[in-house]
Amino acid sequence: MAFEPMNNGCLSENLGDSSPKLESLSAVEEEDGLSPSLFVFVSKPQKETVFTERVSKRFPLFSVLILGLIGFGCLFAELLMNHDPAFLDLSHTGEAPGKEFYFGTDFLGRDIYSMIWAGGRTSLLIGFLAAAISAVIALLYGGISGWAPWWLDRVMMRFADLLLSIPSILLVIFLGGIFSASTPVTLALMIGFTGWVSMAKLVRTQVLQLKKSEYLLAARSMGAGFFYLLRRHLLPNLLPSVLFMMVTNIGTAVASEATLSFLGIGLPAESVSWGAMLSQADRALLTNSWWMIIIPGLFLTAVLLSVMGISNYLRKEEIQKCSNFTK
Repeated sequence: MAFEPMNNGCLSENLGDSSPKLESLSAVEEEDGLSPSLFVFVSKPQKETVFTERVSKRFPLFSVLILGLIGFGCLFAELLMNHDPAFLDLSHTGEAPGKEFYFGTDFLGRDIYSMIWAGGRTSLLIGFLAAAISAVIALLYGGISGWAPWWLDRVMMRFADLLLSIPSILLVIFLGGIFSASTPVTLALMIGFTGWVSMAKLVRTQVLQLKKSEYLLAARSMGAGFFYLLRRHLLPNLLPSVLFMMVTNIGTAVASEATLSFLGIGLPAESVSWGAMLSQADRALLTNSWWMIIIPGLFLTAVLLSVMGISNYLRKEEIQKCSNFTK
């Protein structure tokens, strides 16, 4: 009985030059009466370096550098400030940028250059703290909802949908009317308690997929509790998605702080933060004091765009990890 070799023309065209090539190898000698029918896949050597692999994945190096420089400057603000950011120099109110005051002064005579670094520390503190609070609440709520019986899961998700239908900024304003946002920690708590819903729904979806895994079933049969499973088995699998959502929430929290301060319900006017600096925008527009708006706005925009670039990279990495498709 003779075996005919398979026609692989279409297959080789679809695979392209970078795909493994097909080579035929005779199973026996031709004098035995059998035609070659055994195929072997021979792959090309890997030629991509680490640098080209990162470039192909579009690693947000520029965003990381910008965010790192601003964060380093805010963390070590005392090394960069040339004036006291809280000092009221009434003899230099509303002064344009110059040699003494690099970024000018505001209407209270405070040095904007020094306020940028001291205020950035406050704004970034609010962003990171609010994102951490949202992540903890989302992990607990989403994990319990995904692990609970179906009727409790349905009740918890309907409550989450109810909160999700209300804009988070309205919830923060409502909480601000009850609890005064007089400190950065209080404002971060209010933003964190209103920004966990989307992350909780994502956690709940992944817990539903993981709870049927064999290693989780084996751990449950050995008497492992929910919090043990969450700490040892669920959290390592949920960490990439939660990290992406946390990075996104950092930018959202910083923008929320600026919005609330601009509306006059955030930090007090005497506080030093990017949002408090932008709260003087209406008066600065009337007096043509452009430096009071543009300079804090540029730093805030740079941070938000950098955070957005990093979060988009993490999102693409998570999608690529969950699928078998590689560019």
